[in-house]
Amino acid sequence: MKKSAVWILTVVFMMYIVPGTTIGADKLLKMSTTTSTENSGLLDVLLPQLEKDTGIQVKVIAKGTGAAIRDGMDGNVDIIFVHAKSREEKFVKDGYGAYRLGVMHNDFVIVGPDADPAGIKGKRTAAVTLKTIGKNKAKFISRGDDSGTHTKEQALWKATGLSLKTETTEIIKKGKKESVSFQHPVGLGKWYLSIGQGMGKTLTYAEEKQAYTLVDRGTYLKYKYGRKQGLDLEILCEGDPELYNPYGIIPINPKKYSHVKFELADRFAKWLVSPKAQAIIANYKIEGRQAFFPDAVPDAK
Repeated sequence: MKKSAVWILTVVFMMYIVPGTTIGADKLLKMSTTTSTENSGLLDVLLPQLEKDTGIQVKVIAKGTGAAIRDGMDGNVDIIFVHAKSREEKFVKDGYGAYRLGVMHNDFVIVGPDADPAGIKGKRTAAVTLKTIGKNKAKFISRGDDSGTHTKEQALWKATGLSLKTETTEIIKKGKKESVSFQHPVGLGKWYLSIGQGMGKTLTYAEEKQAYTLVDRGTYLKYKYGRKQGLDLEILCEGDPELYNPYGIIPINPKKYSHVKFELADRFAKWLVSPKAQAIIANYKIEGRQAFFPDAVPDAK
């Protein structure tokens, strides 16, 4: 009996010290999400509560939506949390995602310097606003990173009726070159600057250059009111239905990649649309300003 007890204790002890066999590792999910989701500070509130309720820990990999979706397509993560609905639906339709759940929304806003050299303040139509910026050749900073924000920006430029060019750049992925194409107005490198960075860095650069940019409201509020240094940019265009910005959660399809932790991802996704998590989203505010609105339980409190 003593030998059996010693053997059992040894096995339990080894589970805690041998990499890959710990209980914690079994409940660790890898999630690719947008830089805007992370920059807003919302995950700092959601994920500790998830762990408290379920024991699930999440390793966050923040990047543009396009790169996050590619992580899912390559089976590099267990779940993605992004904001480009048409691309998300295609991701599921193509068999990479098990399903998509609508989690929340906020909106995009066009921000710029208080001096407003293009005279866009108060305009309610995003396409008209960008057209005015383009015609005045006022400095505009684009993320240029194939993110959800960049996808929305391209759609808005297309709606302006201005002449657009298609730019193709190469990214290195797993040691291989991959082409990424995007559209932009004429003036790349002059008044229109594409920097290939996340939302936070794009905002900081736009502030430095006193330029215009498109940003999700959550990240703008965090940088404007949630930091000591603030942000010297103002909201100049908001309220257009075309600026609506929904976020979805998608567990990776275990039929596509058997190694993904689908049960945990499924539990996380369904927790995120539960009344409790939706209430956390509804109550997340930055200096009294609401950053996101729940979609699964719209009246969550």
